[in-house]
Amino acid sequence: MRILFLHSNFPAQFRHLVITLAKDTKHQIVFGTMRKDGNIPNVGKVIYQPTREAHPQTHQYVRNLENAVLQGQAAYRMAQELRSQGFVPDVIYGHSGWGSTLFMKDIFPKAELLCYFEWFYHAHGSDADFDPSEPLDADTEARIRVKNAAILLDLYSCDRGLSPTQWQRQQFPREFHSKLKVLHDGVDTNFFRPNLGIKLVLPECGLDLSGVDEIVTYATRGMEPYRGFPQFMEAAALIQQRRPNCHIVVVGDDRVAYGKQLPNGKTYKQLMLEKLPLDLSRLHFTGSLPYNQYLQVLQASSAHIYLTRPFVLSWSMLESLATGCLVIASNTAPVTEVIEDGKNGLLVDFFSPEQIAERVDEVLNHCDRMAEIRQKAREIIVQRYELSQLLPQHLAWILKEKTNHITQLNG
Repeated sequence: MRILFLHSNFPAQFRHLVITLAKDTKHQIVFGTMRKDGNIPNVGKVIYQPTREAHPQTHQYVRNLENAVLQGQAAYRMAQELRSQGFVPDVIYGHSGWGSTLFMKDIFPKAELLCYFEWFYHAHGSDADFDPSEPLDADTEARIRVKNAAILLDLYSCDRGLSPTQWQRQQFPREFHSKLKVLHDGVDTNFFRPNLGIKLVLPECGLDLSGVDEIVTYATRGMEPYRGFPQFMEAAALIQQRRPNCHIVVVGDDRVAYGKQLPNGKTYKQLMLEKLPLDLSRLHFTGSLPYNQYLQVLQASSAHIYLTRPFVLSWSMLESLATGCLVIASNTAPVTEVIEDGKNGLLVDFFSPEQIAERVDEVLNHCDRMAEIRQKAREIIVQRYELSQLLPQHLAWILKEKTNHITQLNG
């Protein structure tokens, strides 16, 4: 079978799928992407690049759509080149919303188009209006509505779609739910597993916490309000005041991955460091880490804080649970799809640094009581999100149902 994967950031959610499919000589795998670095054995990687970005003069409501069309146009031209070389896919599987999948049905009308649907935007009831200190104006409401334009085109055009959690699927219009299957990417629990007694030493970061007994951790793609970074930092200041021997380790980049940047050009990290009385000798920013070093941080964690608006669920939360972390998480969707308070983690008010600090005290003051919660944290991932269980289901979704599709076409 010939399969074309599309994702601007190679290989992203498709890594395990692509690696597994590429090992089977029955399949020819091509991956279209904008990212030039990185390769996977037996995978033909092809690059597409938009000719420009949306014009500044374009109406603000439709700039996202213009960028999606430009990316879709670039992906179409890439597909034309593949077709001229004799590659005509049976299946196309792409990440919806960025634009690469928009015109695939036009150039490959007989291919089955599968889309990974991560998020559908709403002005009210999820992430956008979650913070009462950030009221929405009419322009923002209208822009959010139009932001779904490319996603709606994919919902119409695709043969089938997939969302990683029930909460994320629920955000999409009900009339398209029959097309959408819920199936998470999966967590490699053989890699993300506890290692009792490990000492946190990262020479590359100049970090040696081998003599520290209390380590609070936080991991994020970007240090931003969507992932509760300001509230975490306020909690960190309280934790340091209460616990003079506690060290705090932050993994992630000083950037905004979701939502708005500060208007004055500062980063949220800079803002919070200026605002709060923090002991920088006990607050460690590692930046992004290779997986083996990131794993060490999770394994050495005494308490791991995860905060999010009602939005896309981070891989890091599931990875921390799989590693047996005592996760203190926001009482928000889709966190509550996974964590039950007091059973496999502890839930807190997203907006309450005081409650976050109190629950850290609860964990560090009663470590023995937390062993069962840590065990249940790993169990929920092994039972529901284990990669070795979900990957075959994902492969069957692509391959088995495709076989039925071919039979119907030929019949």
